[in-house]
Amino acid sequence: MEKKIFWLSLAFFSLIADFTLPLIWAAVATLPIVVLSWWIAYRSGWF
Repeated sequence: MEKKIFWLSLAFFSLIADFTLPLIWAAVATLPIVVLSWWIAYRSGWF
């Protein structure tokens, strides 16, 4: 279940970044998005 939540949140936040930020900033935002998705799926205890 955590793996599915990780990939869904990563895709969701990446799409938001891609459509709202310029290309360079969206690329820079990828690492924080990965960390945020990992935290949501595995460390937050929500799922």
